[in-house]
Amino acid sequence: MKAVVKFLAASLMAGASFGSFAADAPAAPAVDKAAVMQKLIQQVQRAQTEETRFNAERIAKFKADRAQQAALLAEAKSAMVREEARSNELKASFDANETELAKLQDTLDQKKGEFGEVFGVVRQVAGDLKARVDNSQVSAQFPGREVFLNQMATVTGVPSLQELEALWGALLQEMRESGRIVSFDATVVAPDGTRSQQKVTRVGQFNLITPEGYAFYNAPTQEIQLLTKQPEHAAQAIAFQNVADGVAPVVLDPSRGAIMSLQTQAVGLLTRMLPWSPNHQGGEVGWVIGAVLVVCALLVLWRLLDLFAVGGKVSSQIKNPSKPGNNPLGRVLKVYFDNTSVDQETMELKLDEAILKELPKIERGIAFVKVGAAVGPLLGLLGTVQGMIQTFQQITLFGAGDPKLMANGISTALVTTIQGLVCAIPLVFLHSIVQGKAKGLIHVLEEQSAGLIAEHAEKHK
Repeated sequence: MKAVVKFLAASLMAGASFGSFAADAPAAPAVDKAAVMQKLIQQVQRAQTEETRFNAERIAKFKADRAQQAALLAEAKSAMVREEARSNELKASFDANETELAKLQDTLDQKKGEFGEVFGVVRQVAGDLKARVDNSQVSAQFPGREVFLNQMATVTGVPSLQELEALWGALLQEMRESGRIVSFDATVVAPDGTRSQQKVTRVGQFNLITPEGYAFYNAPTQEIQLLTKQPEHAAQAIAFQNVADGVAPVVLDPSRGAIMSLQTQAVGLLTRMLPWSPNHQGGEVGWVIGAVLVVCALLVLWRLLDLFAVGGKVSSQIKNPSKPGNNPLGRVLKVYFDNTSVDQETMELKLDEAILKELPKIERGIAFVKVGAAVGPLLGLLGTVQGMIQTFQQITLFGAGDPKLMANGISTALVTTIQGLVCAIPLVFLHSIVQGKAKGLIHVLEEQSAGLIAEHAEKHK
């Protein structure tokens, strides 16, 4: 309405201005002012009527919206009342259910009675069986059994009949398979990490045998792995795998592979004794004992070869005594032939002197072998004392709680003792052989010398 009034005022002012301008301007055609005013009034009335209608529509719409909002509010309040009533009903039902559950739990506990202890035993049996299955070689053929057993060992509720039957079946399977010898195909991991499909023979729950030797089941990785070092009876196990029927010998591991695995880390006695071995445990004394044994053995070999050569020459000389050669008996005969004119006593002395000159050549080096046989055990005793001193030092520093800390000293003590005996025993035997051969040659010289003296005595009667 205000816009219409403003428009009307502006029109009147424009008409007045136009009248003034017309009075001043030159004469123009006459205009019907009344018609113009009537037209303006009609426009104002139409605008007022339109605005009134528009305002009435807005007021009607506002009243309709207010009524709708009131209806919605009433409906929301009604819904809230209904939900509060439903909440009270649910709360009452929840409290009643809680009370009923408590009563039912008491009834269940009363009726269950001793079954609670039975279920505890079931969990214990499942846990013990899981520990056994984890380390059983049977799991190499039937993997994945530990999953169910772990669930049974940690279950907090009452196990179902199906679960109890499954546990019973797992027990029977382990018992049955522990007495069977079965072959099956499986992936075997070699010590270098390579994998291959091989025939695996399971001997109960004790051993796994492959065409390459013994294997074991690695529970954490669930893989069949070959031993890094096969025991000495591995060939027997491989032959056992190829036996179709009948009876065949095989070595079993009652610890289900643990002892076999430990044997791969064991070092043989010979390896510990050899000075050039990387696992040598004799120390410096062991090197000395080894050097003494090698030197004496070479000396014995040289003396035996020399004595056999000299013995052959002496044997040839006995067959031809008239021509003395370059050998011990030949030199003794030469002394005899050079002194045929002397008396018997002088001849005897000269022949004894000739034999005494030959003795150092025949017996040279033999005394050193005897010394080596006597020194070997003494050096072994020295190594024993050294090892025990090392052991006592470890006990002083770290105590006697861990035997592994004392193992090196004790091993040195025992290994050097064995090395000393190993050095002495063969050297005593070799010394006896060389000494006997030398005495045999000396006996031949003395025998021939006695014969020459007797012959000389007959010629000078």
